[in-house]
Amino acid sequence: MVQLAHGKERKMIQLSEHFTYQHLLRFTFPSVVMMVFTSIYGVVDGFFVSNFAGKTSFAAVNFIMPVLMILGCIGFMFGTGGSALISKTMGEGKNQRAKEIFSMIVCVSVLLGILFAALGFIFLRPIALFLGAEGKMLEDCIIYGRITLLSLPFFILQFEFQCLFATAAKPNLGLYITIASGLTNMVLDALFVPGFGWGLVGAAAATAFSEFVGGVLPLIYFGHKNTSLLRLVKFKFDGKALFRTCTNGASELMSNISMSVVSMLYNTQLMKYAGEDGVASYGVLMYVSLVFQAIYIGYAVGAAPVVGYQYGAQNHTELKSLLKKSMVMTGSFAIAMCIAGETLGKPLSVLFVGYDKNLLDMTIGAFTIFSISFLFSGFTIFGSSFFTALNDGLTSALISFLRTLVFQIAAVLIFPIFWGVDGIWWSIVAAEVMAVTVTAALLQGKRKKYHYA
Repeated sequence: MVQLAHGKERKMIQLSEHFTYQHLLRFTFPSVVMMVFTSIYGVVDGFFVSNFAGKTSFAAVNFIMPVLMILGCIGFMFGTGGSALISKTMGEGKNQRAKEIFSMIVCVSVLLGILFAALGFIFLRPIALFLGAEGKMLEDCIIYGRITLLSLPFFILQFEFQCLFATAAKPNLGLYITIASGLTNMVLDALFVPGFGWGLVGAAAATAFSEFVGGVLPLIYFGHKNTSLLRLVKFKFDGKALFRTCTNGASELMSNISMSVVSMLYNTQLMKYAGEDGVASYGVLMYVSLVFQAIYIGYAVGAAPVVGYQYGAQNHTELKSLLKKSMVMTGSFAIAMCIAGETLGKPLSVLFVGYDKNLLDMTIGAFTIFSISFLFSGFTIFGSSFFTALNDGLTSALISFLRTLVFQIAAVLIFPIFWGVDGIWWSIVAAEVMAVTVTAALLQGKRKKYHYA
């Protein structure tokens, strides 16, 4: 349950009750704001690097970031997959069992974070060389990557807890911790980069400190007696539950890995067709896209525990209602964000790369095309999350795999042959259109199996 202000009273919304539009919006709002805020402080990071360290360092950060995201995305896998299994377990009335699964997931993710950080530190340079980085850009990639790898276990936990706070019926607390982490990053960015003149090193250090805050504070909270539905308890290793968590969250893992791989391919194509300016321009789009997509992701993450609970309780009427309401709200978000993207494209481009006219013109043109993708991406993101919440990891993974890997790779390899740099931007839109078509077909095809329509 979650506390919501209602006049002078505090009403407790429970996962088991009927969700009206108002209740659903209030319950998911903290998760939306949490994801948006996380994305915004990433944008602030990019702003300081671009304006105070230069476009080469900015391009380097965006060049190596997909590698770092591949290592960190295990947090989303454990967070979303764990949320689905934990909420279903609670829906079945097994609350102590849910706490044990939660504790095991947290422990395993910390151990894997340490392992991946060590491997990343060793192989970062060979990977950057393989991707085509050279000269100052290569050295900047290594500097930024190795500093941020020091906080990788906390980065994984931060992603993980962003999902699990909603499952614990404490989305507001998750929001507060995200804000604390974000403010840490923003303040230290301003202090380290222009203040102390540390440039790229300062930006990386600020990011590492903020990830530490975002990962450790939830550990402290859940490690003690609290008023949420979850806490860290003694557990026995359960390979079956861990496997179900991983398969449930496979779509989010696939989505993040695929997006990172595709980002590497986009960077390679842009280096070929537009040089370093193309990589920098793409970096601006990705930073801003994170904020817009965070609205979709935040809503999906916030709604998933409700869907999972009702599925576990076999409340088919409420499941149908949740899907219908979610589609209406996602459609409203889509129209609003497309308009916002077209309207804010120029001022956002000026904010990042206003110091370089050619780069600015390229980025503004890219925004005009790229913003169209917001009309479609939200439906696919929610569709994938919906199947994850139903514990159908295979279908969810299929949607994510096609959207973030197959369709985008095919489009970005073919479109530039005919339309040059503009073809790269249009390939993003084309991939989203194909993905939403597949999502609609799967939702229609699975409706009798899960009784949501």
